Amino acid sequence: MLELKDITKYYNTGTINETCLFRNFNLTIEDGRFVSIVGSNGSGKTSLLNMICGSIFVDAGTIHIGNEDITHMPEFKRQRRIGRVYQNPAMGTCPHMTILENMSLADNKGRRFNLRPGIDRRRTDHYREQLKALGLGLEDKLHVKAGALSGGQRQAMALLMAAMTPIEFLILDEHTAALDPRTAETIMELTHTIVKEKKLTTVMVTHNLQHAARYGDRLLMMHQGKTVLDLAGREKAAVSPRDLLEKFSAVSILWEN
Repeated sequence: MLELKDITKYYNTGTINETCLFRNFNLTIEDGRFVSIVGSNGSGKTSLLNMICGSIFVDAGTIHIGNEDITHMPEFKRQRRIGRVYQNPAMGTCPHMTILENMSLADNKGRRFNLRPGIDRRRTDHYREQLKALGLGLEDKLHVKAGALSGGQRQAMALLMAAMTPIEFLILDEHTAALDPRTAETIMELTHTIVKEKKLTTVMVTHNLQHAARYGDRLLMMHQGKTVLDLAGREKAAVSPRDLLEKFSAVSILWEN
């Protein structure tokens, strides 16, 4: 279980632009949940992910995974339990390394390399099988540099790499936003498959209301650092993109006035 309790987060502290984005914010995500998060720009969606992953630290409050307090744990240590896929496909892979080298790097996340080869050739067939499951032909391009791939291919690879080692949480930061509609659908289907097969607790930020309504079993709408909608179970299953758009518009008008 992931628990954020009484979280407060300031930006631009001590300046005339000081802003308190979160004040006494609380959120609990049960194990196995697939949570979709939508909201306006500046609502705190990405900041929430950054706080969970340790990219930024909270000013007050605590973050727990199970019984462990990770509030002050550095990002690199949290990544042993958390996989993250970013909006920019280039951030999930190393462009000047081959597909084989990228896969090997992900496969060894959290381990000590010491003075041994970075690539275990005995794992090559395993990587090839993993890539073949993507249906993109990458299994035949192991020695091609990742930078030569399309954005969709790199994002599919990044998603695969993020979940390659045993993790508990998968964090998706608008991971289809930079892709064309057809490729975005492919990546979402792949996401659904990986989450289901590996039974990962997943938090996905998206601006795509169709994806938010279709995928996952819980949906949050955020606005100005607050949760203004929280649907799960039958309520989540029954919600439509139009419902979300109407709620989004109503919330925006209410807060502006």
